[in-house]
Amino acid sequence: MITRTLQKIADMCGGTLGSAADPELEISGVITDSRKITSGCLFVPLAGDHFDGHDYSAAALTAGAGATLWQRDKGAAPEGAVILVEDTLAALQRMAAAYLSETGAQVVGITGSNGKTTTKDIVTSLLEGQYKVHKTQGNFNNHIGLPLTVLSMSEDTEIAVLEMGMSARGEIALLASLAAPDVAVITNIGESHLLQLGSRKEIARAKLEIAEGLKPGGLLIYNGDEPLLAEVMAEAAFQAPEGMQSVRFGFAADNDVYPTGMMTHIGGMTFTTVYVAEERAFTLPLPGRHNVSNALAAFAVARHYGVSEANIEEGLKRLKLTGMRIEVIVTASGLTLLNDAYNASPTSMKAAIDVLQSMKTDGKRVAVLGDMLELGPEEADFHREIGGYLDPALTDLVFTYGPLSAFLAEAAVKSFGPERVSAFTDKAELSAALNSQCSSKDIVLFKASRGMRLEETLNSLNEHFKQT
Repeated sequence: MITRTLQKIADMCGGTLGSAADPELEISGVITDSRKITSGCLFVPLAGDHFDGHDYSAAALTAGAGATLWQRDKGAAPEGAVILVEDTLAALQRMAAAYLSETGAQVVGITGSNGKTTTKDIVTSLLEGQYKVHKTQGNFNNHIGLPLTVLSMSEDTEIAVLEMGMSARGEIALLASLAAPDVAVITNIGESHLLQLGSRKEIARAKLEIAEGLKPGGLLIYNGDEPLLAEVMAEAAFQAPEGMQSVRFGFAADNDVYPTGMMTHIGGMTFTTVYVAEERAFTLPLPGRHNVSNALAAFAVARHYGVSEANIEEGLKRLKLTGMRIEVIVTASGLTLLNDAYNASPTSMKAAIDVLQSMKTDGKRVAVLGDMLELGPEEADFHREIGGYLDPALTDLVFTYGPLSAFLAEAAVKSFGPERVSAFTDKAELSAALNSQCSSKDIVLFKASRGMRLEETLNSLNEHFKQT
């Protein structure tokens, strides 16, 4: 984590020391939550719609914070070690950019509608065999989370793998300006945030802001199967940095990195691809064709940094994912749960269904699907599309949860029949139905947008089978 004198911190964030501040005081770490104060940290009070962290600055100092930022328009600052700034959020961001520059760490920035967290995890695992790597934890991928991620990394970090999320134009541009990536990855362009942005092409423009933020001579790794990315890069408004290089990955053979064969098995996916000079096979401990695409993007990053094939193999073996992204849970009873309840869009929903329908079982394949949120005025049609995408020959039962998923159920009934499709708006009733209709040999997929909290139903089913 960042460790600097108070004067140096003030210089980095563009502030000035209060009259009682000791410029030689050593500060270690940055905290924005007053409930998580650590000894000697810098407390950064942020203001939101319903709270103002400045109300807790004095208490943070009493609790052991070494110093606090203080926005000049907030009135009299508390007694003690204070750095006065014009805007605490801007100061936090400026400090992070300065610290990142001082460490000299390379930066891999990753964005995309789907798969960015999984790709971040794979990239990190592949690089760790040869480099000291720091990555975004959880979903700390926005204008606050990214600076905190940077400021928490150790001074000797060689490569920072930073996830960049967005919901509107300009947000990726801000993050890229703070991080100045050496390598940028765009996993894909989906339908997430159609409500805010209106079209997939506009989403592509928003994601490509990461490329415009690359350092001169930086590398853009992007999904070559998505024509919108090439279309936007051909627009006059797109400003590529000087000397930008590019690598295309995907399933089509005209990409720079692509699979020459794929096989699904109980341990995940085995695929062949040309890595460096020769074709060879790699095993990814994750189910799903879409995760092969994520792995190919990570391979391109690894190749750029000269990671050996041996370290690639070891990196795939030790891969650990952020939770609720096609997490395979095999219960003591034998029931298999596929937990992909962190988020959902039509693209990721289809990918999760593909995983379920590709898995072999002596029991039933059961799809538990909840609402996909933030899809805009065509949200009902997107849900109907998923209902039609389900294959009655490869899925045995369909359960839906939420008002939008009623459209999904309506479409699924046409091919499944009413006896194999059940729609719910009450989570307790959904859980009861699953408990009564599932057996220990089944595979059950849970997929929905985060706001539906479908993992609660998964946990209920898991507990039920522990008790039976």
